[in-house]
Amino acid sequence: MSPKKAFDYLVIGGGSGGLASARRAASYGLNVGLIEGSGRLGGTCVNVGCVPKKVMWNTASIAETLHDAKEYGFPDVGAPTFDWFTLKNKRDAYIKRLNGIYERNLEKDKVEYISGMASFVSNNSVTLNNGEVIEAKKILIAVGGRPIIPKVPGAELGIDSDGFFDLEHQPKRVAVVGTGYIGVELAGIFHALGSKVTIFSRTQEILRPFDHIIKDTLKKEMLKIGVEIVTNSRVTSLAKSESNAISLNYVSDGNEGVAEYDTVLWAVGREPLLEKLNLKGTDVTLNDKGYIHVNDYQETAAADVYALGDVCGVEQLTPVAIAAGRRLSDRLFGGEKFKTSKLDYRNVPSVIFSHPTAGAVGLTEDQAKKEYGAENLNVYVSEFSGMYNAMKTHKTPSAFKLICAGPEEKVVGIHLVGPGSDEMLQGFAVAVKMGATKADFDSTVAIHPTSAEELVTLTKANLKKD
Repeated sequence: MSPKKAFDYLVIGGGSGGLASARRAASYGLNVGLIEGSGRLGGTCVNVGCVPKKVMWNTASIAETLHDAKEYGFPDVGAPTFDWFTLKNKRDAYIKRLNGIYERNLEKDKVEYISGMASFVSNNSVTLNNGEVIEAKKILIAVGGRPIIPKVPGAELGIDSDGFFDLEHQPKRVAVVGTGYIGVELAGIFHALGSKVTIFSRTQEILRPFDHIIKDTLKKEMLKIGVEIVTNSRVTSLAKSESNAISLNYVSDGNEGVAEYDTVLWAVGREPLLEKLNLKGTDVTLNDKGYIHVNDYQETAAADVYALGDVCGVEQLTPVAIAAGRRLSDRLFGGEKFKTSKLDYRNVPSVIFSHPTAGAVGLTEDQAKKEYGAENLNVYVSEFSGMYNAMKTHKTPSAFKLICAGPEEKVVGIHLVGPGSDEMLQGFAVAVKMGATKADFDSTVAIHPTSAEELVTLTKANLKKD
């Protein structure tokens, strides 16, 4: 019998967080192994998330620019034709190249890449699906999550966000069930490329966790450009129609309805990928939502077993998992200067690649009221039309909100919606992280003409009046 493999540090999951933690640990001279069961590295973000989604958002944005071209003096730009199949093949080839780069990076950093599904035997050992047992002094769980498919009759006729990237041809009629950022982003892509899109929302809102200036502005704009939103709705079943379309049955405001679509996309949430790990073989515990319970240092209830990323259910964003993974390895293996290293989950910026884009960092207005009291807040709002609209008939909206707390007017929240919001937020997030005040913003010279200058030129006239 061959000897068992043994590592100083074993990472289960080859997504962004797992890769980052494994490579950082290896930089300290550790013997590191990484197990990935899907056959390709990069996790959700690289394969069926941020990266291919951004390719599709870029594609949709080009379609919008071509539509605007005539109003900017290009009379010969006709209605463009779009080849979904060709783009998909190019996009898939790009992702495959990235998979190879990740694998070569592991080899370069002397991390042993093991392809297989891991299942815990104990806190310090796992078995692979081929029966091989691997032991490690410390183990990190970073296996990520997957889309939820609701339990309704015919649900299998729909696709999830993973399935979006398997589509070889563009559907003409699309139903998107769910109004989180994934649903809103994919609905926007379909619509900009010419599909007729209907969104089903359980409530009156979209993007419920976000500030009202984002969700209200985006909802109004989506309705204005022709996206249908069915509110207070619940999808009850899917079935194949006589025309081979998908017949979607639903209830909205107590009234039953039925409509046909070529594609139904479920975007109703995500869940951690835990069932194959056999966590019962460890002392790891789950919280009441089914995610792995960890403390501020990514420690689980099991000694020498750690977890981060989507399996923990907190700030499920790729850069968060990467940062948490690197800080964990620094603390475990980097020596005295990193002994308290951990990720600060406060003031994490996030962006919605909608049409137009939106982004936020810090507290929403409702959260700030709870934390500081409404009487201790100054909320500045600017709703405007950016200069790109100057030649356009349809004026894409921009709306910015700056939330300031206390007599010093510390900036505790920034919420942006409008073209360019995705790119401008990163720099302002640094300011929020550093504890900037409204006076700091006011003392910064504006860059003109830009939309970003609105945030450093807000005056008392912009104070929100409840």
